[in-house]
Amino acid sequence: QLRTEESGGGTVRPGGSLTLSCTSSDFIPGNGLGNYPIGWFRRVPGKETEAISCVNSVDESTYYADSVKGRFTISRDDAKNTVYLHMNSLQPEDTGRYFCAANTPPRYCQPRFVERWGQGTQVTVSS
Repeated sequence: QLRTEESGGGTVRPGGSLTLSCTSSDFIPGNGLGNYPIGWFRRVPGKETEAISCVNSVDESTYYADSVKGRFTISRDDAKNTVYLHMNSLQPEDTGRYFCAANTPPRYCQPRFVERWGQGTQVTVSS
């Protein structure tokens, strides 16, 4: 499974915004992230890992968890081998460690289909 790396996390106040980035150090010209559906997931201690959003590689169809619809947007820039998660109107309940993973199309946007986890990036929303 493609290895992915996350970045862009930080601490913001409620109502703030962050953009997370997902890249791959396994990038080979012609076989980068653009060939894979990519998903974002959130892990909070004591809770089950939650699927946040997934995007397909071909038609760029998307899935969003109800909790983030209208606030988060997933996008991909295949030329930069990067998938983004744009997060707006952040709330304390959005706090968690965010992970991206390959081979998670919208139809199967669930943590149980993730075969390889990266290190994640921490997002903290606090006043």
